[in-house]
Amino acid sequence: MAFFKSSKPAVPVEEPPITGPLVSLRGVEKFYDTAAGRSYVLRRISFDIQPGEFITIMGPSGAGKSTLLAILGMFDGQWTGEFMFRGHAVHAMANKERLALNRRYVGFVFQQYHLLDDLTVAENLDVPLSYRDVPRDERAAIVGDALDRFSIVGKKDLYPRQLSGGQQQLVGVARAVIAKPSLLLADEPTGNLHSSQAREIMELFVQLNRAGTTIVQVTHSEDNARFGSRIITVRDGWIVEDTPVG
Repeated sequence: MAFFKSSKPAVPVEEPPITGPLVSLRGVEKFYDTAAGRSYVLRRISFDIQPGEFITIMGPSGAGKSTLLAILGMFDGQWTGEFMFRGHAVHAMANKERLALNRRYVGFVFQQYHLLDDLTVAENLDVPLSYRDVPRDERAAIVGDALDRFSIVGKKDLYPRQLSGGQQQLVGVARAVIAKPSLLLADEPTGNLHSSQAREIMELFVQLNRAGTTIVQVTHSEDNARFGSRIITVRDGWIVEDTPVG
């Protein structure tokens, strides 16, 4: 794919080596108490994610896929069970600690792009670096490298409304990985794209994965699932299948 250039890591930060799984879930459950009784969204979710895996979570609408992704992304703290991430006990963390871990190690690609409309492409890429307190001069250099890496230098001063859907999602992916996250999460990342744009984004994910990024995507697309290495199928809140691809 011509618009992606392999390069050195965007943020040269020394991180402690990972021993064992990157993610480990044990007995994770999410439920709501209603007048009719307890309503479960997720039931007894247990699995590991090893560094460098590319996992797809699939299942029908309402199965709990996006809820599971929100828990993995540490956006949702209202659940029970155990969640270990890079050796950190997420289940024992306060909200502030959990969000700090998210900002340091997790990137997220959304179906609706979620770019900031009043910021240019370059400014959108700068946002996650500012969350990590990277000095301004260093951020400018990192953004410049990312613009070149994703072949979007010519778009740097444009606003999201001036980009096509595929271009907006490309910027969304660049923003998600600019701080070199340990874990990249993607929620229906090609749902608003036509088939050729969708394939380009999935090929980009493959290249990022081969470069060392651990990826978890939620999708309804069997075509997209084939780009990964493992499929976890969820139905009615339960994991009903966990199989390697191909």
